[in-house]
This record gives sequence, C-alpha cells and structure tokens, in this order.
Amino acid sequence: MTEARPQRPGDGPRRAARPRTITPSEPPALGGATGRPAFPLDQAALTAVVRAALDEDGAFNDVTTIATVVSTRRARAMVVARRAGVVSGVPLALEAFRQLNPKVTMRVDVEDGGHVEAGTPIIFISGHARGMLSAERVALNFMQHLSGVATLTAQFVEAVRGTHARIVDTRKTTPGWRQLEKYAVRCGGGMNHRMDLASSVLIKDNHLAALDGNVQLAVQRAREVAPPGARVEVECDTIEQVEASLEAQADIILLDNMTPAQLAECVRLVAHRAIVEASGRVRLENVRTIAETGVDWISAGSLTHSPPALDLALDFD
Repeated sequence: MTEARPQRPGDGPRRAARPRTITPSEPPALGGATGRPAFPLDQAALTAVVRAALDEDGAFNDVTTIATVVSTRRARAMVVARRAGVVSGVPLALEAFRQLNPKVTMRVDVEDGGHVEAGTPIIFISGHARGMLSAERVALNFMQHLSGVATLTAQFVEAVRGTHARIVDTRKTTPGWRQLEKYAVRCGGGMNHRMDLASSVLIKDNHLAALDGNVQLAVQRAREVAPPGARVEVECDTIEQVEASLEAQADIILLDNMTPAQLAECVRLVAHRAIVEASGRVRLENVRTIAETGVDWISAGSLTHSPPALDLALDFD
C-alpha cells in the first residue's frame, strides 16, 4: 500500500455533507469519495473480514435471537454515539448488517472521518429484527475500536495545531488489523508511517549493533536492497548518530526518547537536510512541547496500540 496523503494540521475530519442511503439492490459503496479517506479493503476482502468476525461470534446461529424473535418481525434501529468523537469503520458495520439480512435498508448520516457529538445518530437501519440483533456486536466492535483510533488521533492532531509537526502512526498495530487501524488514523487526520517491513527502511539500534554502530555502512547496504524510491530512516539516540546519519545522507532521522532541548538542537543541526521525526514516550500532555521544537513528524504508538474505544450503541425504535 502506498503512503496516503495526510490531512494537514487544521484540516480536521469532516462530517458527511448529506445522508447516503444503501438499498438491498447494491452493496455499500467503498473507496475515496471527495473529502474522506479511501477505505483500504475492496469488496471481496471486506466481505471476508466481516464474515470471519460473524462466524467467530456464532452470528448465523444466534440461539437467543432465534428463540425469542419471530423470523418475520421487522424493526428500525440506529447506531448512535454515546460520546463525542471521530467516526471510523462504517463500511464494516454496514457489511455486518447486510450479511445477516441482504434485504436491509440503511442510511448513513455520518461517514468515516466525521465528527460526532454525544447523541448523534450515525447509521439508520430498517429490516428484519433478527439480522440486526445478530449483527449488532460485530458491527459495534469494528466501529468502536476504529472510531477510538480516529478519535485519539484527532486529539493529537488538535494538540499540535498551528505548528509544523504532523502526527504519524507506527507498526504497533493489532495483528491482522493493520490496514484498518492505519485507515482509522487517516480518518482522524493523522499520517501513516511505513506500512510494513518490506515497504521502507528503518535502521534501529539493534540493526546498528549488528554492524558495530557503523551508520554509513548500514545506510549504504539498505540502499542496495531497498525497493526503488524507498526512503531510508535511521533511529538516533545521540547527536553523534545524527551527524553520522546526515553524512550518510539518510532521508529521515528519528530522534528517540530525547528531551525537548535535545530535539531542538538536533532540528537546528539537520537544518532541513532530512525529515526529522520525534518518537518515544509521546503523550497528549507533552506532544505540543515536542512539536514546538520544530520536528517534522511525531510518531505515537498509542494511536493504535491502546486507544480507548468510542462509546457507540445500537438503539431500537
């Protein structure tokens, strides 16, 4: 996957301009509508991911619903936000409801990347009650987690508003969920770092240890095997390593666990000869201070490895 164009600080996630209705005759539209991030899965992959989740939950043999709700019972319901945040995962929720009831009709009032306040309806659903009840948990699980990622990312983006810095994610993602979690970061206004180990180079301390700390040799060897056009990044713990990385003509210099004073000194030393990234112990409480040192990127693993879920619910009429 190619690196997505990030939203610039100040852009912020967007709310849908008008509701979108999904009828039984067509699957929900995917892809990059103007003003919102492109969903990372095609229809076949989306169908498979959601089917696996429904099978895991036993949704096609929901004994409680089968026992208590007659098959002809119809209902209306809505996915609603219990707390303010940024929405992500709508296509997954739509697909969950569609697989349990192909004749369901849905209306999306807030698309992925949209801000919601507490009490805001996101999706309206009309169809057989059994399908809604059996799909409910899977639909909400997808949306609550991904919306949590998007919401936390938006909070970081807001915290550095007005500075030069951009918020980027890491590879600290849930196994099997990387594309979706990194998509949620984009929904929140953040930028994706490298998608995987094969797409770009990040020379870390353990890699340098294998070469007795020789930054020049590490960068040289990396350029020999990296994909065409891939940028080479070096993690630096000291100013001496920063100087060596500049001499080796690294594209990106990652300043790991440095103090604000050290970050500012390294930014002056680099002087726009490379992208400067700050990482390590990045929190909402200190991200503004880090941004004001002049770094280009600030990476935070917490965006994907520990965001609180956004509180959403399925309310029946």
